[in-house]
Amino acid sequence: MDNIRLGIFPNMSIVKVRIHFEAILALCRKYKITVVLPDKLAEMYSLEPFAGRNSQLTAAVSLGGDGTFLRMARDMVKINVPVFGVNFGHLGFLAEIEYDTMEQAFQLLTDGRYSIEKRCLLQAQTFAEGRKTPQNELAINEFVAARSNLSTTNHMELYINGKPSARYAADGLIVATATGSTAYSLSAGGPLVQPGMDVMVITPICAHSLATRPLVIPATEEVEIRLLPRNTSPMALSADGIPVCEIGQKDVVRISKNRQFLRLLRLTDKSYYETWQEKLIRDL
Repeated sequence: MDNIRLGIFPNMSIVKVRIHFEAILALCRKYKITVVLPDKLAEMYSLEPFAGRNSQLTAAVSLGGDGTFLRMARDMVKINVPVFGVNFGHLGFLAEIEYDTMEQAFQLLTDGRYSIEKRCLLQAQTFAEGRKTPQNELAINEFVAARSNLSTTNHMELYINGKPSARYAADGLIVATATGSTAYSLSAGGPLVQPGMDVMVITPICAHSLATRPLVIPATEEVEIRLLPRNTSPMALSADGIPVCEIGQKDVVRISKNRQFLRLLRLTDKSYYETWQEKLIRDL
């Protein structure tokens, strides 16, 4: 593939990233890859600064953990650029390339030997009392409605396609994509879901009933979260760990599938089942 323009988005707070960063730039020169960097790094290394859609990127790569990947990917979704990640963090479900296989990955990239997977995204509209238009937000992994007051239990009602479907007394509620099933939802007791599936995973956080279990529903459904009258404190809504807004007593959070997709560039033929085995059971 000719004239590859690669956006590189490193987490320079990670020691290993700082140690290997110049070697990664050298790899790009070896494979004649044009590098685009965030402003400050571009100035430091006399390279082209990232300018959104005008950068005309072939692909974008994060150097860090899954958090670094998510921050980059949220920006790349807006300009339809395929993404991949090099893992310098811990588990690395999303950043699936390891540093020691990076040269092989660059060789595959320049040869055009890769696949692009489309991953489902979620959108949330928050309808607040006194606000004329809803607040809109996008999530790759999950939306989380959680308590903002640590001393209280949240009482919520879940609607699916406009119909009351469940009530929860819990610390919060996670609505995740299949991609996000390996993140917060998994820690809260949710199921592992093959990431290509078009579903939502609804997982309560520390539910106060043993009968409360996660739900897996088609992503074509529309979910609403409302606070019950006995809920005396507001809740906080976040998207992929980023705070979005406060949820008040009369507010409604409506979550549905977004029309856009995350385009995940895959440079390995490793199956998800191998990855799950490797990441989750490696210390046993």
